[in-house]
Amino acid sequence: MHRFFYLFFLSPFLLHFISPNLASESDHKYSQDESVTLWVNKVGPYNNPQETYNYYSLPFCQLSGGNGNAAHKWGGLGEVLGGNELIDSQIDIKYRKNVDKSTICELELDAAKVKQFKDAIENTYWFEFFIDDLPLWGYVGELHPDKNNDNTKHVLYTHKSITFRYNEDRIIHVNLTQENPKPLEAGITLDMTYSVKWIPTNITFGRRFDVYLDYPFFEHQIHWFSIFNSFMMVIFLTGLVSMILMRTLRNDYAKYAREDDDLETLERDVSEESGWKLVHGDVFRSPRNLVLLSAVVGTGAQLAMLVLLVILLAIIGMLYIGRGAIVTTFIVCYALTSFISGYVSGGLYSRSGGKSWIKSMILTASLFPFMCFGIGFALNTIAIFYGSLAAIPFGTMVVVFVIWAFISFPLALLGTVVGRNWSGAPNNPCRVKTIPRPIPEKKWYLTPSVVSLMGGLLPFGSIFIEMYFVFTSFWNYKVYYVYGFMLLVFLILVIVTVCVTIVGTYFLLNAENYHWQWTSFFSAASTAIYVYLYSIYYYYVKTRMSGFFQTSFYFGYTAMFCLGLGILCGAVGYLGSTLFVRRIYRNIKCD
Repeated sequence: MHRFFYLFFLSPFLLHFISPNLASESDHKYSQDESVTLWVNKVGPYNNPQETYNYYSLPFCQLSGGNGNAAHKWGGLGEVLGGNELIDSQIDIKYRKNVDKSTICELELDAAKVKQFKDAIENTYWFEFFIDDLPLWGYVGELHPDKNNDNTKHVLYTHKSITFRYNEDRIIHVNLTQENPKPLEAGITLDMTYSVKWIPTNITFGRRFDVYLDYPFFEHQIHWFSIFNSFMMVIFLTGLVSMILMRTLRNDYAKYAREDDDLETLERDVSEESGWKLVHGDVFRSPRNLVLLSAVVGTGAQLAMLVLLVILLAIIGMLYIGRGAIVTTFIVCYALTSFISGYVSGGLYSRSGGKSWIKSMILTASLFPFMCFGIGFALNTIAIFYGSLAAIPFGTMVVVFVIWAFISFPLALLGTVVGRNWSGAPNNPCRVKTIPRPIPEKKWYLTPSVVSLMGGLLPFGSIFIEMYFVFTSFWNYKVYYVYGFMLLVFLILVIVTVCVTIVGTYFLLNAENYHWQWTSFFSAASTAIYVYLYSIYYYYVKTRMSGFFQTSFYFGYTAMFCLGLGILCGAVGYLGSTLFVRRIYRNIKCD
């Protein structure tokens, strides 16, 4: 456990001064014949991105003799959570020094090792290396047709050809080519070799990561068309909401606010009147399960600000370059934005007449983290059982808990106190009646459940194409870098969600159903249901994942993502509906 505290707080400073190799990697500058470290990371089935294991879980020979003396490179919090474990391969590589062919080691094969390698080759195992923070990938081996019979034979690649491209004192690009396949047979010894070639280039250091970006995929015309299509949907929806609602409300206001009518005409109009005006005495009644509603709305407001902040940081800082940088940024920003969840939740809870604000604050601070912890704990148990690098070390769990307990929770408490005092005073436009008004039965399409389910269709339609690109980048080894697209899609999602939820709330109030709070939340949150249904389609149609391990991680991570998306959209929908409801009832005459 102490090792992980050193990992996160001390080792970056110590390694900078102690190890000249790591010092070179920190500034990416090398001198002639200076050592360049090749770090081995992980290995696993290519079709199962999360099912990864330690590179030496396969019986590759180690120059350290397998005694565990090889140096480890401990990364940040996000890197560990991403299942990375970098080990010094101890292969002798010098800056700008070519190596024609050199032996890494002699690999003696027995029946057990042959079986491990054959199983890996049959499951299309790939591996990942890093040199100067640049990734290299390759396959362990492959199946070759046997010329002597109709069967196939397993061959293991025994030579690694590494090509460097450099610009003065910096490495720009690294390429790995697997060569010299040898058949696997027990009792033989294979020479594992490597070669190194250095080639100068004019590419600048700032553009060295461009080779990993798939421009034709992410900047395809369909991506631009989807943004344009979603933008047109926003214009259509906002125009529709403005035209229908404001025109209808203007007529309602005109009829309801008449002062020159005689008493008999006014009483006849009121007796014949129906719709949202009749529930003005109940529309601001405290919703059921107020503690839970305030908690999810506060958490959703925090997640909305968190997503916006991380996207902006990713655009400015190109976070996709660093291993685990996005995850680390997300965790730190989540902790720092906890004030927002407390402020929104505390204000909402106090305005609605809640008394147990401490209970509301604790639920707000712990609801989403503990839901993620529950899913993560189940997945971590599976990863530990499989011996995968996806298993989160206990020390890392402690670090995450400390961040929550000493940063996130106090900020949520502070936000709740400030929210109660600054925005917690009740200021409803209409007074709540003592006796609740009975809710009449309406047609099936005006029931809260139908309104809630239908409300998520258009928001899902606005992000449908972007979900494909996000899923493909996460589950199919593509680097997602078009955060400008993501920012536009996120803003479109917020606008569409608010517009759709306002329409649903207006229809519900016209049906004389004043339980709009939870309906507006679920109407927007149902977007996550459609995203999860899409993820099921994507799993079976767009991927070749298999096995209990990968299936559990796929649907577990997707459930975690959809929970956050649902809470975020639900909060946006509720807050938009709240502004709308307060606006329309502010302009009518009510006691």
